[in-house]
Amino acid sequence: MISRRLPRSHNTWTQNSHRLVKGKDSCTLQINPEDAERLGLKDGQTALVSSLVGSIPLPVEIDEDMLPGVVSIPQGWGHNRENTAMNTAQTQPGASINDLTD
Repeated sequence: MISRRLPRSHNTWTQNSHRLVKGKDSCTLQINPEDAERLGLKDGQTALVSSLVGSIPLPVEIDEDMLPGVVSIPQGWGHNRENTAMNTAQTQPGASINDLTD
């Protein structure tokens, strides 16, 4: 599992800017087509990504640029479950990659 930066997501605060978060959900699980097929995952389907310390649901994005055996999850998401002053960010879908690491 590797993290990734998104073009319109410089840091956590950018999810609180409507201009930067509008449009297609960019908090996805990128996975190699062969791995997706082996696991029975389809593009757009929600997958549950689990580790020893937690699990998060993410929409699948099949990406030929991903190497077999590697998945990518963007960093800086997961504000919709926290009680913060980031009103726009709290309305955005997405899970935190930190919930999978110890």
